Amino acid sequence: MFNLIVILALLQHAIPRTIAIDERLAADAHLAVGDRVLLSAIPESRTADTVIISAIVKRGTDPAEVARSEYRIRLHLDHLQSLAGYGDRVDRFAVATRGDAATAKALAEINSSAFGFEAHRSKDIAVGTSKTFQVVSRFHKAIGVITIVASAIFLLCIMLLKVEERRRDVAALRLIGISRKTVMRAVVIEAALLALVGSALGVGVGWAGSQFINWYYRGVYRTPLAFSIVTPSIVTLAVALSLVLGIAAGILASLRLVRTPPLVLFGR
Repeated sequence: MFNLIVILALLQHAIPRTIAIDERLAADAHLAVGDRVLLSAIPESRTADTVIISAIVKRGTDPAEVARSEYRIRLHLDHLQSLAGYGDRVDRFAVATRGDAATAKALAEINSSAFGFEAHRSKDIAVGTSKTFQVVSRFHKAIGVITIVASAIFLLCIMLLKVEERRRDVAALRLIGISRKTVMRAVVIEAALLALVGSALGVGVGWAGSQFINWYYRGVYRTPLAFSIVTPSIVTLAVALSLVLGIAAGILASLRLVRTPPLVLFGR
């Protein structure tokens, strides 16, 4: 029995441990599942462990990790402890709770258990590490507001130019008995159709631009994170804003037209 235990222990010691590596490390170092590598906490150490790559882990979609260029290796807990020399210590760990009440209770108990313990909600940590993205989001909102205002002015100018080109046609319609409301309705409908066509083209350009941005930056950072998305809510908001601005531009342009007497529109 003693000999059998010794043989099993020697066999277990002879079999290399397994690790999982980051897909970026696998691509850069040209490693694959089943390869043997040397693992050590000190570069070029003579006591490095021979390990087998058992899995290649795909990168997550955490925005806080996009700009980080380090590689990641996953080990068994006892292997990590012996490699790092930490013993039975950890820097941080995650605890899953059920409900807000349980989370608040766990925070209170952990923070009051001993000096040096500090517990935080995961969402608070996410907010703290994503301040840069919040600034970028506000910057994008400012750009969006400026773009909407500029497009509204541009659309109004287009409608005014189109109305000025049709002064004689409108004057002729007014002289044969067409009412002001009918003229205004025609101009507003034309402006609404123009706004819908423009919004459709804008959605198409935005979707194509979003695909290009994701393709480019996913290749640069080698991450599956979506840097740009076009959601149904964004499309709905864009089309609604375009339609409202188009109708408003049509009303303003038509009011300027129908308030002018027909003979003045003819230039007399």
